[in-house]
Amino acid sequence: MRNFKKVVLAYSGGVDTSACIPYLMNEYGVEEVVAFAADLGQGEELEPIRKKALDAGASDSFLDNLIAPFIEEFAFPAIRANALYEGKYPLSTALARPLISRRLVEIAQELGADAVAHGCTGKGNDQVRFDIAIATLAPELKVLTPAREWDMSREELISYGERYGIPAPVTKKSPYSIDLNLLGRSIEAGPLEDISKAPPEEVFQLTSSLEEAPDIPQEIEISFESGNPVAIDGITMDPISIISKANTLAGKHGFGRIDMIENRVVGIKSREIYETPGLLLLIKAHQEIESLTLSSDVLRTKLTLERQWADLVYQGFWFSPLKNALDGFINCTQKDVNGTVRIKLYKGSANVIGRQSLTNSLYFSDYSTYTSRDKFEHKSAEGFIYIWGLPCRLWAHSKRK
Repeated sequence: MRNFKKVVLAYSGGVDTSACIPYLMNEYGVEEVVAFAADLGQGEELEPIRKKALDAGASDSFLDNLIAPFIEEFAFPAIRANALYEGKYPLSTALARPLISRRLVEIAQELGADAVAHGCTGKGNDQVRFDIAIATLAPELKVLTPAREWDMSREELISYGERYGIPAPVTKKSPYSIDLNLLGRSIEAGPLEDISKAPPEEVFQLTSSLEEAPDIPQEIEISFESGNPVAIDGITMDPISIISKANTLAGKHGFGRIDMIENRVVGIKSREIYETPGLLLLIKAHQEIESLTLSSDVLRTKLTLERQWADLVYQGFWFSPLKNALDGFINCTQKDVNGTVRIKLYKGSANVIGRQSLTNSLYFSDYSTYTSRDKFEHKSAEGFIYIWGLPCRLWAHSKRK
């Protein structure tokens, strides 16, 4: 028996985290379990979740609306970083974990708790993200992980919860494991574990199938200021509204589906399905406006660091010194990333068809044109090429010797 006076639990309302409450009290000797649930734009009524925690034995239950910081402090930096883990996944779920961890620590410190807890299993990524974030923000706090220790099947877990007044799920459990927030959905397990087969249409909710998507293309414009999306079709919006509008537009046209074999932090490969219509759309537009406003050397350097930034976030190092240093570089590059990108949405695609920056464009048509307006000094090219290729000339000369 391990004795703790007060523990704050990251609570989702599911069978696992509900069972964590009596388990912490009975197996860890916790006197008070305080539940904390985060509203990240799931679009569902969360008050029943708060009440469910109390019914399961929690001494108190917090429900915090974290949508604004989620978008402004986590999603927008990811857009500025063009963050795509393994070149595909825009970190929609991973970005939520450091925010939840931060608030979990804050509540624990406000209440004088001597530990925090979560319900992550032993082979997922989220356990890594929670544990590292908490250890970085508050190394003095003990992290309790019941789901990594109990040896119970799902049926046994349901029976365990029922013994302590936690009702069994009233509907047939979906074969899929799903995580949802304003940035998108992640879906895994069940039939998806057969990686030779296409995902069934039933797993998608935020994006239309190609058959359901409109038969007429839609052109939209996305405007950026200092690397942040600020308007769609000329209408200025707050960060939450921008994400919501982008989700609606891209999702309606079936854009934003990802089916990938993903390398997890713990070393295994898993098949992951993601729906991230708005986030993918905004990253695509952001990449395009950067191509117009950033110099070639900055673009090449940033491209290398973007991959590292995405890896760090995926692996749980949001609050690390290296991630902070990369933020410094990325944020410095964004002051000139201003302009508008025009995109055509159609049947699962989002194709860039135009871009413009009135203040920071590095595209000068009188240098790139082949018309009479051409200002490029063609005669200078010969000397440039001679110097540029001199190392190759000298190497070739040495071989002839």
